[in-house]
Amino acid sequence: MPLYSFTSTLYSINSYSFNVLWHAPKYGERVQRKAVLVIAVLAVVAIVAYFAFTSKSEGPVKLLGSGSTFVRPAMDVWIREFTAKHSSISIEYAGGGSGKGLSDFFGKLVDFACSDPPLPKDKWEKHRGKVLQFPVVLGAIVIVYNVPEIGNVHLNLTGEVLAKIYLGEIKYWDDPEIKKLNPAVAQKLPHREIIAVHRSDSSGSTQVFTLFLAKTYPRWKQVVGVGKTVEWPVDKIGRGIGAKGNPGVVQAIKTTPYSIGYVELAYALSNNLPYARIQNPLGEFVLATPQSISRAAKIGKAPSPLDDWTDISYNMVYANVENAYPITSPTYMIVWKKIPDKNKCKALKEFIQFIGTEGQTLLPEGYAPLSQELKDVVVKAANLLECS
Repeated sequence: MPLYSFTSTLYSINSYSFNVLWHAPKYGERVQRKAVLVIAVLAVVAIVAYFAFTSKSEGPVKLLGSGSTFVRPAMDVWIREFTAKHSSISIEYAGGGSGKGLSDFFGKLVDFACSDPPLPKDKWEKHRGKVLQFPVVLGAIVIVYNVPEIGNVHLNLTGEVLAKIYLGEIKYWDDPEIKKLNPAVAQKLPHREIIAVHRSDSSGSTQVFTLFLAKTYPRWKQVVGVGKTVEWPVDKIGRGIGAKGNPGVVQAIKTTPYSIGYVELAYALSNNLPYARIQNPLGEFVLATPQSISRAAKIGKAPSPLDDWTDISYNMVYANVENAYPITSPTYMIVWKKIPDKNKCKALKEFIQFIGTEGQTLLPEGYAPLSQELKDVVVKAANLLECS
């Protein structure tokens, strides 16, 4: 009902109520006045409810997200570009790590979460049919370091050598195993202790990195294992440093000579940090690029947003594909399938649709766009959202 007609009707009701109350005859006066008073009160309540509803439905919509710092540079671009075209929608993305994102999401503190690995299979089974998960971007975990003697050289490293560094078994930069992989700079590698930097928060990047180490060096799987958080053996011998988020790892590397660590490629590029070529299963030393990331992400038929994606992410790491970068991972967005707030639901639908289409052309340096098949999964997720 138009606002003028609605208020005019209520004004007439209240005018009538006032006149009846004022001019009511003495006979039955008390009963009649009570009845009319009820009508007047209900009319006032209706006015308040109408304006409350109108304000809620026509006012700005705010979406909250948290999770992966791996995707943060891309997410910041998406939010800026999307909200510039949708002035009634605001979006805040807090980062905090994949573990925090999932905790916030299932605690109903945010509207969406981002995680580098998908939901663990047991968590997916628990919420099966109630949540949607889908990739939003492809990225790479790269190995960065601060060795003044070699500058910005791209070292060659293997999963085994990296595992031994974080196990504390390789102690110095001039270790024979590192020199053998890098004959061009072997004489420049210093006899200095390696400081191994790792994430201190619950991190999807850590899960991807430790999965790579477990796949390439069996002893890592036996001693440490795979997870968003692990016990780092190098910490126990005083040569490990924990840092929060990709930005924290970057800062630790930049301020700690002879350190090594792992971050998403975008952070290495934006901070001018050297990063290594990593050996894949075919023995090739591959640098992370959009092309080598995309090669690792060839998955065949994509699952639905309602499906389990754990095998997809598992197979992308150390993929047995020519010229594929071996520490590749998507970031997944997780949302509820049914959203009771109609306005938030509509805004989230539009944002997801944007990410799967125009957003893939707006990626900052350090990411690879989704394949067309994966873009279709994102669009499907937007269509599957149910607005109550």
